[in-house]
Amino acid sequence: MRALWALEEAGIPYEYQEVTLRTDATDAHSAKHPSYLELNTQGKVPTLVDNELVITESMAVLNYIARSAPESGLLPKASMAAYAKHDELVSFILLELEQPLWTRGKHLFALPEAHRVPAIFDTATFEFAKAIKCLEHLTAGGEFALGNQFSLVDILLAQTLNWALRFDFHVPDNLVAYKDHHYQRRAMQRALAVIA
Repeated sequence: MRALWALEEAGIPYEYQEVTLRTDATDAHSAKHPSYLELNTQGKVPTLVDNELVITESMAVLNYIARSAPESGLLPKASMAAYAKHDELVSFILLELEQPLWTRGKHLFALPEAHRVPAIFDTATFEFAKAIKCLEHLTAGGEFALGNQFSLVDILLAQTLNWALRFDFHVPDNLVAYKDHHYQRRAMQRALAVIA
């Protein structure tokens, strides 16, 4: 979703190919299919292919898209301090806010059943609540997470908050409103239509 949203914001033409997770390797659209594993050995999504270049980590994909369309404003065009805050927020979202969600997802459905530990859900809830409190001190607290314009940080944060809500984590009302506001963007609506 992050990659599609960024592509729509950047106005870059693309071809979307659906890849299904947790399906049989004989299915041509499966993340376990040998042809997909040649591109992404982890069997995860997203995978961006641009001619001979293959990128498999979502943040690297977002940065590549933003750098390919600098006029989109997805990356700040400002001071070193603005870039430092950008990097700080991206790191926090990926390493602190998102990790409890991954923990829950892995132990809910992604790991083989023999390796799932349902007791870890309480720890994930605790970690997410702690990260949400820290988030309030890192963001601008307004319409945008960073500065006074929409950026990659907003894509990353809004999508992560949506994921948290889908996993039944408590998200404060102001952050739900922030997520809802950005999910109404035309680019996000176009991205949602692609996967509908």
